[in-house]
Amino acid sequence: MRHEDSRTLDAVVAAIQPALPARKRRLLVVGLSGAQGCGKSTLTAALARRFQQAGIRTAVLSLDDLYRTRAERECLAARVHPLLRTRGVPGTHDVMLGLNLIAALDDSRETALPRFDKARDDRACKDHWGKAEADTELLILEGWCVGARPQPETALDKPVNTLEQEGDPQAIWRRFVNSALAGDYQRLFKRIDLLILLAAPSFDIVRAWRTQQEQELRARAGPDAPGLMSDDEIAHFIQHYERLTNHILTEMPARADLVITLAEDRSAKEIKAPRGD
Repeated sequence: MRHEDSRTLDAVVAAIQPALPARKRRLLVVGLSGAQGCGKSTLTAALARRFQQAGIRTAVLSLDDLYRTRAERECLAARVHPLLRTRGVPGTHDVMLGLNLIAALDDSRETALPRFDKARDDRACKDHWGKAEADTELLILEGWCVGARPQPETALDKPVNTLEQEGDPQAIWRRFVNSALAGDYQRLFKRIDLLILLAAPSFDIVRAWRTQQEQELRARAGPDAPGLMSDDEIAHFIQHYERLTNHILTEMPARADLVITLAEDRSAKEIKAPRGD
């Protein structure tokens, strides 16, 4: 989402507002799903400001901040498959951390909000975590695969890109990812009261969006800042996300509470509210 594109922000606010009065005694959880680089963080920050200014106690949790520690992912890589060393896909998050956090907010208790340090590729120390106050009324859960459902097993047989063809020829990694998504992730996503999808035009644009983000980070932090990727590294990295991103773009629009189809410049091309199941 572009900073100057208010249509997306206004549409999401309009979708959330009617649900708030009915949730006065229960936390309202809004799930915001969208491909890498589509503008989820920008939109989430704007939403949080809008509702906080309106007097609604609001907290934000990024799925990225639930990533398992580097040591935990190293163990997964050794035990299951080397591709699990790379953060991102289902199976590389500490889902119970998210479930426990929401349970605390459901009980109107103050709770810590975990943070992940991408420069160190590891969970930040607790001194740097955020905080959600007691009696929080609105939690925005944002992430690239928030609300996703697993694929049919037969869809996993054929690799979708070079990463899968060369790095996962026996489909061990992608079957593990799909199985993880079918497990505790569904418990987490079931707690979502309102699911909003920022739908990219296609996966092809994700590389351009993600590259632009990284270039902007380099410009601000300097080319030698830790944790930054080259354009070639980004092209490789996003292949981890391709399968599930395409599945989400195909499957989620029919059941999301609000679908905002984005143009290539991330502005809202179409806004509609299909009847979810």
